[in-house]
Amino acid sequence: MIDNRSPYYKYTPTNVLENENVKLYWNRSILTDKTVPFNRPDITFMDKKTKNTFLIAIAVPNTHNLAKTITDKQNTYQELANEICAMWKQKAAQVMPIVISSTGVIPKSLSQSLTKLNLHPNTYIQLQKSVILGTFSIVRNFLNYK
Repeated sequence: MIDNRSPYYKYTPTNVLENENVKLYWNRSILTDKTVPFNRPDITFMDKKTKNTFLIAIAVPNTHNLAKTITDKQNTYQELANEICAMWKQKAAQVMPIVISSTGVIPKSLSQSLTKLNLHPNTYIQLQKSVILGTFSIVRNFLNYK
């Protein structure tokens, strides 16, 4: 859906990307018939052909909060997933938490999520690199603070 390949750290996403097969929302509220308290997942990916929708929730917690964060993300967006199935007439709407700890530790569920999203199994390596560099940047800025 994107022609130019800029590095991930320079890429600025648009709110909506769409073609004849898929629709992708980035950080956009989803209006529902019924009021849903959490209606703004990080990424909403709809496959028009298979009628599957993925609500992707991204988090970078501390290592000891990894399992809790995954459960929280699942529970937070499940009601929205149910509403999307009914409103958009989807076969399935799944919550896909993409969670990596701030030190780069990944849960076992991450590889399952990447597989369901049809991403390369080694995508987690790029995710780890990005998270660790971001953590180093925060620490470096903190240590240089005067």
